[in-house]
Amino acid sequence: MAAKTNKTSTKKSVSKDTVSNVTRITAIDAAPAKKKAISAKKVPATKMSAAEKPAPKLLRPFISMGQYFKGAWFELRQVRWPNRRATWSLTGAVLAFTAFFVVFIVLLDILFKFLFEQLLK
Repeated sequence: MAAKTNKTSTKKSVSKDTVSNVTRITAIDAAPAKKKAISAKKVPATKMSAAEKPAPKLLRPFISMGQYFKGAWFELRQVRWPNRRATWSLTGAVLAFTAFFVVFIVLLDILFKFLFEQLLK
């Protein structure tokens, strides 16, 4: 695509005590710069530390599980747990909504049962 020209516009907004300039810059569509190829150097296996060496195939699932539990434990430590008062209030709210909907569904069941009996007579 052709490169668009870089347009800048300046708007001045005046308030009671200050004058501020707002500069809007539009992005141009340019081709990305080419990166130089990086050559990888081979390191002899004797110079690699134990942490860098790949694990044997039999240990890989256990290492993955260990990393999973380590990450899960890290996430659990970041959770903000509710205090006792908040826990009881939320439990009460769940029980109140449950009771409300139980009564609502039972009343609907009684209503529909009555309507079907009237229709079938």
